[in-house]
Amino acid sequence: MIGLGTIVNVVAIIAGGCLGLLFKGGLKERFREIMMQACGLAVIFIGAAGAFEMIFTVEGDGLTSGSTMLIVISLVLGGLAGELINIEKGLDSLGEKLKRLVGAKNDNKFVDGFVTASLIFCIGAMAICGPIDEALTGDATTLYIKSILDGIMVIALASVYGVGAIFSALAVGVYQGLFTVFGVFIADFMSDALIANLSGVGSVLIFAVGVNLLWPKKIRVGNFLPALLVPVVYELISYIPLPW
Repeated sequence: MIGLGTIVNVVAIIAGGCLGLLFKGGLKERFREIMMQACGLAVIFIGAAGAFEMIFTVEGDGLTSGSTMLIVISLVLGGLAGELINIEKGLDSLGEKLKRLVGAKNDNKFVDGFVTASLIFCIGAMAICGPIDEALTGDATTLYIKSILDGIMVIALASVYGVGAIFSALAVGVYQGLFTVFGVFIADFMSDALIANLSGVGSVLIFAVGVNLLWPKKIRVGNFLPALLVPVVYELISYIPLPW
C-alpha cells in the first residue's frame, strides 16, 4: 500500500509522544533537563554526520573535500530569503493556532515543541527519499526505520515540551505525503547528486536545531528553510547547455 510508510511514521510519533507525556508528569526537572541535553547531543551528532558525508569523500587512502561553497551559498541565500518572509514567525503562528485549537492556551512550551519536533522530523534525506522510494517501488523500509528513530526521539521531546511535540505528526504527514503523491513525477529529476546536496544542507539545519536544544534559542532555523531550494536551483542550472 503506497503511503503506508508515512502512516506508520505518523502513528509512531503519536505513540512515542503519548509515552513521553507519561514521563513528563513523573519526572523531576533535572531528569527532563538531562533528556533534553541527550536530544540536543543526538541531533547535533546526526546533523554533523550528514554534513560531513556531503563535504568529505574517500578517494584512495585519503579524504577529499567538496560542496563547501554550495553549503555556504545555500545558507546565505536561504537565510536572507527566509528572513525576508519571516518563516519562523509563520511557524510560530501555526503553532499558536494549533495551540488554541486543542485548548492548550496555558501550555507555554506548545509552540516550541511543535516547531522543534517538526524541523527535526521533516528535514533530512530520509524524509525525502523514503516517500519517493515507496512511491516508485512500494518499498517503505526507509520510512519504517525513520519511524523507529522519530518514535524514540519524540519520547524525549514530549517529556520536555509536552503535547506540542506530538502535533509535529501533522507536519510529517503533510510533508512526506506530498513527496509520496508527487514521487512518480519528481523521481526522474531527483538525481543522486541532488539528494546528496539536499541531505547535506538539511543536515546543517538539523545541527542548528541541536544547538537550539542545548542552549537558549539563538538560531532561527525556520528562516533557513529556503536554503533547501538552492541545491534544486543549482541542479536545474546544471541542465542548461553551455553555448561553448
